[in-house]
Amino acid sequence: MASGGQRIIPLEEGWNDEIKAKAIDKLEDLLNGGMKTGTSNMFGPREYVTIYTTCYDMCTQRSPYNWSRELYQRHGETIENYLTTHVLPALRDRTGQGGTILLRELQLRWTNHQIMNKWLKKFFTYLDRYYVKHHSLPTLSQAGLRCFRTNIYDEMKRDTTQAILGLIDEERNSQIIDKSLIKNIVELYENMGMGSLDAYNADLEEPLLNSTREYYAKKREDWINDSTPDYLIKAEEALEAERSRVADYLNSSSESKILKVVEEEILEKVETILLEKETSGCRALLQNDKSEDLQRMFRLFSRLENGLVPIATILQNFVSSMGDDIINRRKARLESEKDRNDDPKFVKSLIELHEKYLGVVKKDFSGHSLFQKALKDAFVEIVNKNVGQYTNAELMSTFCDRILKSGGEKLSEGEVEESLDRIVQLFSYLTDKDLFAEIYRNQLAKRLLNQRSTSDDAEKLMIAKLKMQCGTQFTSKMEGMLADLAVGSEQRTEFEQRMRQVDTKLDFSVQVLTTGFWPTYKSPEVSLTPEMSKCMDVFKEWHDKKHQKRKLTWMFSQGNATVRGVFGKKSYDMQVSTLQAIALDAMNGGETLTFEELAKRLNLEESILKPLMHSLSCGKYKVIAKTPASNKINTTDKFTANAKFSSNMRKIRIPMASLDSTLNTKRVEEDRTIAIEAAIVRIMKARKTLQHQQLLSEVLNQLAFFNPNPRVVKKRIEALIDREYLERSADNNHVYNYLA
Repeated sequence: MASGGQRIIPLEEGWNDEIKAKAIDKLEDLLNGGMKTGTSNMFGPREYVTIYTTCYDMCTQRSPYNWSRELYQRHGETIENYLTTHVLPALRDRTGQGGTILLRELQLRWTNHQIMNKWLKKFFTYLDRYYVKHHSLPTLSQAGLRCFRTNIYDEMKRDTTQAILGLIDEERNSQIIDKSLIKNIVELYENMGMGSLDAYNADLEEPLLNSTREYYAKKREDWINDSTPDYLIKAEEALEAERSRVADYLNSSSESKILKVVEEEILEKVETILLEKETSGCRALLQNDKSEDLQRMFRLFSRLENGLVPIATILQNFVSSMGDDIINRRKARLESEKDRNDDPKFVKSLIELHEKYLGVVKKDFSGHSLFQKALKDAFVEIVNKNVGQYTNAELMSTFCDRILKSGGEKLSEGEVEESLDRIVQLFSYLTDKDLFAEIYRNQLAKRLLNQRSTSDDAEKLMIAKLKMQCGTQFTSKMEGMLADLAVGSEQRTEFEQRMRQVDTKLDFSVQVLTTGFWPTYKSPEVSLTPEMSKCMDVFKEWHDKKHQKRKLTWMFSQGNATVRGVFGKKSYDMQVSTLQAIALDAMNGGETLTFEELAKRLNLEESILKPLMHSLSCGKYKVIAKTPASNKINTTDKFTANAKFSSNMRKIRIPMASLDSTLNTKRVEEDRTIAIEAAIVRIMKARKTLQHQQLLSEVLNQLAFFNPNPRVVKKRIEALIDREYLERSADNNHVYNYLA
């Protein structure tokens, strides 16, 4: 008897008569009988408390009768004994009977093991609380799991893994399998990692990845003769099926690894073959506008590292070849047509090509930066390929001129904005943007001075779009031109009041321009009519009073006039240039003059008088008769007013060829020189000392409006050294120092 009167329970008696007989044997009998109704009703409360109390008493007796160590040991032996005598043989019997049968047996045995583990932990709870903690031993649950891993899992894993892989392959081949069974067995693999996924990864995932690779390597060989779209549909379905498979019964960490294996086998290893198939590859899909197939191609190959690069390259080459076709068509046309700076068909073709493939990039390739760059590189190549006498910069500027001037394209306000948007997109690819600016400014000046602009708002809109692309410096002169006209209109109203006080037969108005904003024009010292001279004197006197420090220079070549002409019984209002008006005045009253006499009277040189008389005697409205009749002006010709002239229109506009070209290359070169030197000085001022190559590359980076030749940059550096802005380093000839 114990000192407190409590009876000491001997080990064998307590174990055999109480714990084994009342708990363990009953538990094993129930499990062997295929008990499937859960664990709650296996032991009633009274039974449970009796067994628990026996275990408790045996663990709390004083030494040497404290049986904690022995009970912990027998707990392990009980589980091991049950697993090796009942569970392992049952599983081995099922091996070879089919994967599903083996896995179902394993599922049952695993469930039973969890039940056994749970009840034994309940009976021996006191051991867990004190003995296990005190001796830092595995808990009863852990010990039970380890026992299962060593005696069952390690023995059977090769067979069960093969069974799982077999079922997965069956499902891949459209057979119906028991997914919940696999899910339960996968949970067993996860549990065998004792808190990590090591067992799952090594024993199931790795073999699964290998079998997946083999499976899809075979599929790849089966599918590769299909068309690219058909192949990619199958590939997409396979990837989706594998993703669902992981969601249905595998550990989520396997998804990325399995998909990577599938991607490598069915996409990466055959990407080149699929993309380059002649009748169904990427180029063919672009050619035939197969939007859905292109989207699928983009989706699938974006899964691979660098998988989109070959597709972007194909897009770039394809768009370049389409651009070359447009350029070659223009080249062919120029063999039979005269080259002009106006080719709307060509520019529209480029706009349409860009619009189409910009849409493809946005829709089919999700606006991916790689494809935006491919489109940009293709168009930089296309837009900078000039054919014939006129550059694409000039053709594009003239296209804008057609849209913005009255009598050009008949477009609504919305269509004008849309057209300008599209041409500015093309413009952004131009290397020599300054050439465009020079031509555009000249054409803008003509529209403004001849009052041929459809709308001031449209002009401002275009300038704003160019400003967004290239900055204020690019458009400052154009904005200055519009500002001049706005200011000028106020001054014109004031001057008109002054003109009402003057006795003159002419309606006379003047537009004052700021020299720096506008193009430079030829301005011949023509002999004016007395009336014109009188009006000019009135204006000069009025202007000098208002602006004493400003110098006026008259640009007769840019003026215009309306001249009333009477031919027979009909009178016409002729809209002409100032020079044409002076020539018509000289021919007034039916006088006949030779070319030489006319040149002397008007004080005009041959190069100006020839286009002037051509416009009046060889154009659509021949208001001057020329002898001999021909379409060319010679210095031996004679001119007189055309008494037989008649027209259905009462108001007629007689155009004259411009005396100034739309592109002043000398001016562009001067502007470029200034820009290069400014960039060099800016960089050197900030950096103080730089190597030649570094300076060169920084200058090229800074100059956005044109692509300067490195040799030209070198010349400008030499010029700045001569003017003592820079010096060569004494130690190294290829290093420059900034001189403040």
